[in-house]
Amino acid sequence: MKGSNLEVPVKGMDCADCARRVKNAVEGVSGVKSAEVLLSSEKTLIQSVDKNLDYQQIKKAIEDAGYSVPEPENTESSRTDAKALAKRINRFVGIIFGIILTLIVLGEWLGLFESLTRYVPFWAGAIFVLIIGYPVFWKVIKTSFRGEVIAQTFMSVGAIAALVTGEWITAAIVTFFMRTGDYIEYFTAEQARKSVRFLTELAPQQATVLRDGEEEQVPVDEVQPGDHIVVRPGEKVPVDGKVIDGNATLNQSAITGESMPVEVSEDSEVFAATFVDGGRITLEATAIGSDTTFGHIIKMVEQAESRKGRIQQFADRFSTYYLPVMVTIAVLTYIFSGNLMATVAVMVVACPCAFALATPVALLSAIGSSAKNGVLVKGGKYIEMLARADVLLIDKTGTLTFGKPEISDVISLNGYEPDSILRQAAGAERYSEHPLAKAVIESVRQKDIALPEASDFSSETGSGVRATVEGATITVGKPEDETMKHYYNEFEPLRKEGKSLMLVRKDGEPIGVLAAKDVERTEAKDAIDALKQLGISQIELLTGDHPATAKTLAEKLGIAWQADLLPEDKIERVRHFQQQGKTVMMVGDGINDAPAMAQADISIAMGVRGTDVAKETSHITLLREDWSLVPELFRKSQKTMRTIKGNFAFTTVYNIVGLSLAAFGILPPILAAAAQSVPDVGIMVNSSRLLKK
Repeated sequence: MKGSNLEVPVKGMDCADCARRVKNAVEGVSGVKSAEVLLSSEKTLIQSVDKNLDYQQIKKAIEDAGYSVPEPENTESSRTDAKALAKRINRFVGIIFGIILTLIVLGEWLGLFESLTRYVPFWAGAIFVLIIGYPVFWKVIKTSFRGEVIAQTFMSVGAIAALVTGEWITAAIVTFFMRTGDYIEYFTAEQARKSVRFLTELAPQQATVLRDGEEEQVPVDEVQPGDHIVVRPGEKVPVDGKVIDGNATLNQSAITGESMPVEVSEDSEVFAATFVDGGRITLEATAIGSDTTFGHIIKMVEQAESRKGRIQQFADRFSTYYLPVMVTIAVLTYIFSGNLMATVAVMVVACPCAFALATPVALLSAIGSSAKNGVLVKGGKYIEMLARADVLLIDKTGTLTFGKPEISDVISLNGYEPDSILRQAAGAERYSEHPLAKAVIESVRQKDIALPEASDFSSETGSGVRATVEGATITVGKPEDETMKHYYNEFEPLRKEGKSLMLVRKDGEPIGVLAAKDVERTEAKDAIDALKQLGISQIELLTGDHPATAKTLAEKLGIAWQADLLPEDKIERVRHFQQQGKTVMMVGDGINDAPAMAQADISIAMGVRGTDVAKETSHITLLREDWSLVPELFRKSQKTMRTIKGNFAFTTVYNIVGLSLAAFGILPPILAAAAQSVPDVGIMVNSSRLLKK
């Protein structure tokens, strides 16, 4: 495996410190330009300046750092078996840990260990300690030769110091909890990875391909764009594609988070990892593997942790300086007390893993659970930024509305029947591609009115259409000022409501007015009210539409508005609030508001799918067009930041108390070893609350 870009799986990483060591090891290989280590998906993404860089060199560097590079597993059964085995091991180790912890605490309090040392020779106890601690001791020795101090260094030194003083039982118990701590850290990281792994396991492995009229089961990796795929009830759609035959009911929750079924038929677009509840379809593959919508989702979630916010950067720096400070405290403890066991206790209780886990576990949990709900967050820093937002700017078309106009009013002029007006207008518009023309034709279809034939069709931008319908010349277009004045009472109420107006003429005579409005998202009002209650102090509508349209919609929603805006005007509005020290969140459709969304501190794209999920202009993407996701995401970001701060507060207080008790000889090394694992468990329990959907 050679090339300028490599993706290498890494096993054994449990915290941010592990990721840092893997990154340093890989970037130390000659020819590597940069490496990004993804703790959640257990891999490193490598950019190389040397196209001949050998995969084995990378593998050796990772293994020398104390981690492993597993062989890829391709079968669904192997993943299922491994998962079942892991559950059994977790349950067994948890029970054993609880029993041993109870025995150790009771044994220390009752003085049972003192009598045990009289019956077991020291050399036997020392060998026992070296055997059970060998994996960790060897890792510490290897990293020490490279000039690195890792989390297990302190506890290893403490265990060896206990052996030197003849306390082999103390050394054995410290070593046991050191190994147990590794397990707890692994389990904690696994909890955060659970949502990411849930997504990857949804990816289909097989596809039924039509070749020479015969159906053939092939691995999904062998499917090519243009292949025809058959999907039956109970099967997953293996690729993105377009339906060419049949109809079915699809569950698209893997893509959008919405479990309500969707009906698809010929020409419908379907997405990989969606599930056929009923029906049978044949589709033409348009995107395979990582190029599918689902592939983009997985990639974005995996890479989200590489975009670190200020709180994550603080945690990384804190872990760097923490170890030297703890060494100083241990040395001072020995200098002032002369108590070697107290010094050992300080080194044992001072493990920094809890600090390293406090932030990434919470962020990975929040990002992973959001992805299951159809919300893609491109990085932990955007969760942090969202929690601080106090200004919300909103695009109109495609965001507060569906961007799909519909006919709301048909006003008769000069005695013509409304249905006749609508029918003749639809005949004239039948060959037009304008959105308003489509609204007219859709209205006719809904009313079951026959669509007449048209001839001599012509269209002029800004003026409307002209055609011959049933022997008469029908024109549909924007009303002129003179006509507006003449029929003021008919036009003015509609204009004040912000509706788009079309005047219909028959042989030059005005026969009616059609009014169209964009369909509003009914859930937006409740969502905006919820955001106000959550602390968004300023909410404003930004649109290029007519002021009357903007005012009508804004008043319904109870927000401020700005109309007749060009793209550069929207950017200036974002900057206006930023210059006031505000954190600006913008919600748009991710297409026509790209410049303003890029300028905003945090941007959310509404209902973007397919290749658009990777749009760089938005920091967060809602795969489901549902405004209720916005306040839920804002609420989750606030909860995530409270969780992280809670993790830090708990760990800080706990370590201060533990260090103080250890330094003064109150907390013996045995109990210090047991106490060292508690913060990891606390962080795991606290952060796992974010995994809830």
